[in-house]
Amino acid sequence: MDASVAGSRGSPALRFLCPKISLLSPPSHSLLRWLVGAPRVLPPFTVAAVLRPTHGDHVAPDLPREADEIRGLLPRGFDIIGALLVGGGGSDADVTRALEHARALRELLFGVATSHGLVGGHMDAATGDIRFVVSESAGTDSVEGSVVTWEDEPGRLLWEKGCLLRCELPLKLPLYLRPDVNSGIEEQFSSLIEYTVAKLRDRHVSYLVEGPITSSESHLSIILRGDDLSFDSHTHGNSRTNNCTTSIVSCSEFFTEKRHNLSLTREDADAIAITVNQSASSLKPGTTPVVEYFPASAPASLRVIILKLDILCYTSIDFSVAAAVSELVIPGLADQMIVMKRIIASEITEQVQLCPFHFIPSGLHVPVTAIYNTRYGEIEERQSELRKELHIRLGLPLDRPLLRISNALTFGGTGKRKKSMPRSGSSLLQDVHRKIPSSGVSGGVMSLIDGSYEYYHYLHDGIDDNGWGCAYRSLQTIVSWYRLQQYSSIDVPSHREIQQVLVEIGDKDSSFIGSCEWIGAIELSFVLDKLLGVSCKVINVRSGDELPEKCRELARHFETEGTPVMIGGGVLAYTLIGVDYNEANGDCAFLILDPHYTGTDDLGKIVNGGWCGWKKSVDNKGRSFFLKDKFYNLLLPQRPDMV
Repeated sequence: MDASVAGSRGSPALRFLCPKISLLSPPSHSLLRWLVGAPRVLPPFTVAAVLRPTHGDHVAPDLPREADEIRGLLPRGFDIIGALLVGGGGSDADVTRALEHARALRELLFGVATSHGLVGGHMDAATGDIRFVVSESAGTDSVEGSVVTWEDEPGRLLWEKGCLLRCELPLKLPLYLRPDVNSGIEEQFSSLIEYTVAKLRDRHVSYLVEGPITSSESHLSIILRGDDLSFDSHTHGNSRTNNCTTSIVSCSEFFTEKRHNLSLTREDADAIAITVNQSASSLKPGTTPVVEYFPASAPASLRVIILKLDILCYTSIDFSVAAAVSELVIPGLADQMIVMKRIIASEITEQVQLCPFHFIPSGLHVPVTAIYNTRYGEIEERQSELRKELHIRLGLPLDRPLLRISNALTFGGTGKRKKSMPRSGSSLLQDVHRKIPSSGVSGGVMSLIDGSYEYYHYLHDGIDDNGWGCAYRSLQTIVSWYRLQQYSSIDVPSHREIQQVLVEIGDKDSSFIGSCEWIGAIELSFVLDKLLGVSCKVINVRSGDELPEKCRELARHFETEGTPVMIGGGVLAYTLIGVDYNEANGDCAFLILDPHYTGTDDLGKIVNGGWCGWKKSVDNKGRSFFLKDKFYNLLLPQRPDMV
């Protein structure tokens, strides 16, 4: 049932673009949930994302701290549209309290009362039922709603109706510090930021607006000047005439194709690019550059604060670009400066290097921005704690690195800039098991690898390892999994580099380097520990006949750890990426990725030739895949517990 239709019948409707599970888990110390929407773009009371408070509790959240952090996290265009209490009694007081919390947080974020309706509600944690009320804009009265819907295609609604704008702006701000550097820094910094924001609306400042480049059509670009930003923001682009000026060009004109799901473009996200130009060349004819002089009121030292601003904004595709720059981009730049000011002011004696990164982690449909201090890198303890807090706020698992710098969105080229290559930079086949037919196990439960991997096999990279390199190739596939899941940024090691590691740790002597000697599961565990800090579990079986007995344990591994498994011993090595197991009768099959393939990376040949496919211990013709008279070692790499 469509929420907007239900709402038109008189009863307020609440629509969720996020799954119900995102409201319930993972558990956090607070039962309160902030509801995020985009009132300018989406239908009323449409929830695009859910945030968890990380300061205070559901009775008394620390709203000023919540506002400070959410201001830097959410792109302008997304807004707090309500709050929901999960669990508890669900009394009228609970619902009212949630509504009041939402109203107070929203006013702290934007400094003014809301101009759109707000939701307050309660969700029964056991049944998932939601009771809610809505309050119209600037009103205190509330009306109880009755219809709740869950959208099946949230990306389609978000990106058919809306689009992203991105603005990067490097700044050098002069901050004059008195001898007592701790005195009045925030006040000085605040004044400097207010001055800088005012300058962004100066009539001499120009904004170059460019659409994403496409392979088939030329891109659109326009220049907006400060004078264009006085355009009436409530007039949408669809009211323009053929003789339009740049001030009424709508955002839709910068996209030649519909964007149904932003997750399809994570490594090459599409956004309208905004470039700020304050140079003398941007001045209108007849004007004269002005030099401003600011005398110091007392002895002071000059500290140049370097800021690298990088913001995203979300707006309707029908909204005019000039209005979007005025109402979203400039306030968004101001928001990010305020967030950075607080970080810098608390560490004014340190050379902080703040850099914003944008993410759309799995399970989230809206982009979020995190500001990291890159001076000490990602391994720095405070950086790890910051990521953990963000995971909690966004309801993300605490054992997946979803907000590391390597996970950040990359954006395609605009204008004359070259379109960026995917982060992996690899031409290897990935996830070749996706098109594999069923295993043939009746009533079985499939347990598969969690995430992506690359298929390494004989003769790849021009290395002739036919007959001896299968375990090396399995190891390379395993390392690629850790790379693609962002647990590591090291390159997948070559055969020689693998051998060098084993020599360095004392497992092999120096003559091993450059040889064609086999390695097995134990050597792989040594290399994974040395290169990635990954621990491994080893299962030993005396005969291939015993492998089906390990299916329950392997299924548990794929369900909890999700990493590729190396099967060694015997005479060959394989990579195991799933099992299909019928617990009632013991029937099972193994999804084998075979590194012994010597052909080209042709997915059809690989699948049709059985180089990646389901294998039974004994097939219907009585042939054994695993040898009865050989032992096998199964190497189960563990997933690091990290964010």
